[in-house]
Amino acid sequence: MAGITRRTLIGAAATASLLPRRARAASFAYKFANNAPVDHPLNLRAREAAKQIEQESNGRLAIEIFPDSQLGGDTDVLSQLRSGGVEFFTLSGLILATLVPLASINGVGFAFRGYDQVWAAMDGELGAFVRTAIAKAGLVAFERIWDNGYRQITSSTHPITAPGDLKGFKIRVPVSPLWTSMFKAFGASPASINFNEVYSALQTGVVEGEENPLTLIALAKLYEVQKYCSLTGHMWDGFWLLANPAAWDALPKDLQEIAARHWNAAALAERRDIAQLTAGVEGDLRRKGMIFNAPDADAFRATLKNAGFYAEWRGRYGAEAWALLEKYAGGLA
Repeated sequence: MAGITRRTLIGAAATASLLPRRARAASFAYKFANNAPVDHPLNLRAREAAKQIEQESNGRLAIEIFPDSQLGGDTDVLSQLRSGGVEFFTLSGLILATLVPLASINGVGFAFRGYDQVWAAMDGELGAFVRTAIAKAGLVAFERIWDNGYRQITSSTHPITAPGDLKGFKIRVPVSPLWTSMFKAFGASPASINFNEVYSALQTGVVEGEENPLTLIALAKLYEVQKYCSLTGHMWDGFWLLANPAAWDALPKDLQEIAARHWNAAALAERRDIAQLTAGVEGDLRRKGMIFNAPDADAFRATLKNAGFYAEWRGRYGAEAWALLEKYAGGLA
């Protein structure tokens, strides 16, 4: 597939979100759910991979893609995945932490200072350590994590220029203890809301702001209900591609190999897509009226350290996991 552009995203959005019905039934017909908009790189690459998997398996494994929370919010679909109602699901590690606490470690506030550190960690020992924890919780996690991007804070009321600007700030966060803990350390008032309810929560004033990667801010049209965007880059977020273990074990070894190879390749391609898309999306958002600022990350990092945030989460994750995080991100606590 050629490099992704804004035009290909718009074109993809106009196409059907599901693969076409097959003329004959596949040996295995599986569902892949996610919360990303239909034109997000995750869905473009997932559809591409599903087609390749079906072709290479000679139609034995057919996978339908259900984007944009079509099968429910994250917490609901996680339950469906565990019960077998859904066979594949991409989920932020920070939300998966409601089941696997260690899965949120990649999102520790202001830990990773760039993608070189992120990919070294998540494709290396830290990622392997997290996947082991996911397996112990009864789910299959594929080797390559997909990129959701560095998260930025948006607001309808005022820009976030320093840690003090977050005091009393009503901000939507995903359903995850780490997010809530971090923003409480800044003195904010976080509210846990599933992504499919974010736009309405902002539109009705339930919350003043939210935080997401620029790509999702653009694709979910959050610029329509938010005025300011502060480039805090406060945490890096990725999507683990998860499988129901019974459904995965039911596949013959050759189908497992085909699926894993294409899913992992799709994850790597999606990472490149996100990098390319992010490079241009800030300009698009500025043209749509958003006002940007770039705060000093060191000031936020110092606030978290002084508030005991890093020490608290080192205790929660354990010394071994924290040592792996600091191996790639540098000293924190």
